Amino acid sequence: MTWSTRIGIVSALIALALAALVPSVAARAVPAQLPDPDGKPADMSKPVQVYILLGQSNMLGAGKVAGDKEGTLEHAVKTKKKYPYLVDDAGNWTERKDVRNVRVAGTGTRTTRLCLNQWMTITGNIGPEYGIGHYVGHVTDAPVMILKSCTGNRSLGWDLLPPGSERFEYEGKIYAGYKDSPASWDKGTVPKPMGWYAGMQYDGDVARAKTVLANLANYYPGAKGFEVAGFFFWQGDKDRYNAAHASRYEQNLVHFIKTLRKDFNAPKANFVVATLGQTRKGAGGNEGKILQAQIAVDGRSGKYPEFKGNVASVYSNPFWHGGSSAGHYGGNAETYMDIGEAMGRAMAHLLNQTTAGASAAPPVDDKKAKILEQNLTRRLTLAKNYLKSGSKTNARRILSDLAKKWPGTPQGQEAAQLLKEATGK
Repeated sequence: MTWSTRIGIVSALIALALAALVPSVAARAVPAQLPDPDGKPADMSKPVQVYILLGQSNMLGAGKVAGDKEGTLEHAVKTKKKYPYLVDDAGNWTERKDVRNVRVAGTGTRTTRLCLNQWMTITGNIGPEYGIGHYVGHVTDAPVMILKSCTGNRSLGWDLLPPGSERFEYEGKIYAGYKDSPASWDKGTVPKPMGWYAGMQYDGDVARAKTVLANLANYYPGAKGFEVAGFFFWQGDKDRYNAAHASRYEQNLVHFIKTLRKDFNAPKANFVVATLGQTRKGAGGNEGKILQAQIAVDGRSGKYPEFKGNVASVYSNPFWHGGSSAGHYGGNAETYMDIGEAMGRAMAHLLNQTTAGASAAPPVDDKKAKILEQNLTRRLTLAKNYLKSGSKTNARRILSDLAKKWPGTPQGQEAAQLLKEATGK
């Protein structure tokens, strides 16, 4: 099974599970395929629902947009017919008037750059915020802000270490607690501070996000207030090069979630974390430890009862199109879009569960997804054979069924295109 087809199947299964939930704050159930945004502004009498995106280069985004080559967003949209909600009938990028897309960045606490402040539309290289923003915007009947505050090449065990983290010993070295410097030193020696401290990027990223929120009207015109509704975190690459940090990743991640909620005065804010795309379940070494830690905080795991119904982990390997996190996944826009959509759907699930008291949607079964993918591929192949043999009636019947029942899968999307060509409509 190819990863591109698996993505559609898993996406559809997750979406079908979520659609069964009864939303409260969420205005609409989550569809298998998002419709085009209606272009209407949100109900500005309600507070802006703010989602803060944190991490390192994964979250920062390097997905290529321009060009008709495999891996670019234009190729995915125009040739493969994926993400139809991103373009209008004229082929122009759509714009959500109910979701504001804001991005700030900087080195530690030293610098700040305003990188983006606009309505949600495709601009420059992309990250997961587009899949996130469209899903969250679609299910929320209030104004939404996607607020990304992050910088590349940052580790949770050092740069993003949250306040309150303590020193620890690992293989004869002492590793820094919050505001310690340097990152580590030999046990029994006196540390010699450098021009950086543990948690300096955490402090900077949080401060920049807070500055945006303190000047809300400059970033969301007409806003009457805000609520920090959730956090998204996609990170882990830098920690995989440090065994001590990898060994501490789970403890740091749990503390990170709790500290963010405290720092933003948002004790009920939902949290979604995504794993590194290239890392598969069962992996060993540092990457395996990091993946296990990220999966462990999921509220459904039961390991942290306080996270039940408000923390979700996205296992991103099924949505991965090659390359590594260190190489920014080769700039493949589909990786960033598909993982972003998965994160957005996970947040929509948490919103529905929190507001309606719905039970958790079960995790997608890889075996079931594989069987379903094989069946859909078999039916699509049969339809193509019918077309080649001139049996258009049988071909149209199969293509129509695939297109209607599985619009969010590659097979369903290809069937829709073939049906359009066969009927001339």
